[in-house]
Amino acid sequence: MEQTPANLYDYPKYYDLLFGSDWQAEYKFLLQCFDEYAKCPVQRVFEPACGTGRLLIKLAKAGYEVAGNDLNPKAVEFCNKRMKKAGFTPTVSIGDMADFTVKKKFHAAFNTINSFRHLSSEKAAESHLHCMGNALTKGGLYILGLHLTPTKGDRIEHEEWTARRGHLQVNSAMWCKNLDLKKRNEQLGMTFDIYTPTKQFRLIDEMNYRTYTDKQFKSLLSRCPEFEVAVIHDFVYDVKTTVEITAETEDVVFILRKK
Repeated sequence: MEQTPANLYDYPKYYDLLFGSDWQAEYKFLLQCFDEYAKCPVQRVFEPACGTGRLLIKLAKAGYEVAGNDLNPKAVEFCNKRMKKAGFTPTVSIGDMADFTVKKKFHAAFNTINSFRHLSSEKAAESHLHCMGNALTKGGLYILGLHLTPTKGDRIEHEEWTARRGHLQVNSAMWCKNLDLKKRNEQLGMTFDIYTPTKQFRLIDEMNYRTYTDKQFKSLLSRCPEFEVAVIHDFVYDVKTTVEITAETEDVVFILRKK
């Protein structure tokens, strides 16, 4: 199989298939959170680091006003073309999730698949949360999902999954290449095997994530008084089941509410 070093974000069609094929549970969870935890009616929704807007398009079709930003121009173009094709005004812009402002505040926002961990420093992460606080109305929600680094027990260090749409199939593998807890960096290796009716090839990529223990994340939140933690869930996306973080906890979804 032909192998090509690549950035998956430069291939929005494949990225969208991988991360958008199993959207129903996450989408339903967002709607339930809006109803359950927001202290204001949710009509306007924002996604920082939105990529291809896999959930923004679903929310737009449900009647919400949506917007987002992302650093990758190819992902932004893909998202806006899809919005326009569906009859909506393109509202996603190229922008840094650690340094942005909005013209009109939103009632809810979400970032649920570890995109937050792309922020490589404490300064950038704190700046992001301040930006999000300024972007939300009082009582609005920021639904933030990430993998914590457990301080006891084994970590999940390898993931594989397959996504298919029509005649296109993508097999994905992701693994930890290096973990430096002192520098708070996790280096991930990734391969994406692409199968189309006419060709097969492999994209090879890597990614760096900032690490967070529960204590480190709580320390970050303590410097962002705009928010309170309403409740914590996990990646099962069951609004009826809350999480109490322990030393072994890894996947969490913080429901942050603007004070």
